[in-house]
Amino acid sequence: MAPPVVSALAKYKLVFLGDQAVGKTAIITRFMYDKFDDTYQATIGIDFLSKTMYLEDRTVRLQLWDTAGQERFRSLIPSYIRDSSVAVIVYDVTDRQSFLNTSKWIEEVNTQRGGDVLIFLVGNKTDLVDKRKVSTDEGEAKAQEHRAMFIETSAKAGFNIKPLFRKIAGSLPGLDALSSAKQEEMVDINLRPSTGSSTSGAAAQADQKSGGCAC
Repeated sequence: MAPPVVSALAKYKLVFLGDQAVGKTAIITRFMYDKFDDTYQATIGIDFLSKTMYLEDRTVRLQLWDTAGQERFRSLIPSYIRDSSVAVIVYDVTDRQSFLNTSKWIEEVNTQRGGDVLIFLVGNKTDLVDKRKVSTDEGEAKAQEHRAMFIETSAKAGFNIKPLFRKIAGSLPGLDALSSAKQEEMVDINLRPSTGSSTSGAAAQADQKSGGCAC
């Protein structure tokens, strides 16, 4: 008897881009583990995580690449954009410069991938209502200008994190839009740092800040 046919698991690479401390790592951590760390620690190089999503009629694996926002790591980023399916560009709604800089990140994505990539513009830290410097309308306008999807989130409060990833999953090439994917259908399967992101403890300590907000 012939062995049963096992269909290959569809894999999609998501690269997270944006300035330092806008909350890229916090968004991923909230999605993966439903938790938030008040202590900010800068990402060193590139970190890799993966998660399987069980949708209504298929299963996909999202490969999440968390990039450092610091200028000294900028040269590493183009190589991670080149084979990505989705670019998630994050800014801090309390930091106007991080919002203005999204134009540069979008330009970098277009340079490396042209139109062959989905772009999501994400305004993070909406819980800091009194400190907001970028309106929702401005975010939506920039997303429309660059033909990107738009959503606002708060990793600290857990606001719109899973809807963000459901929206991404529903927009992936070859997938129909999700209408009723449930949060319970998302299961963590793996966590490991990429080989390119390992550093000595001293180097990691040098890049660590205490008391900052990664929300």
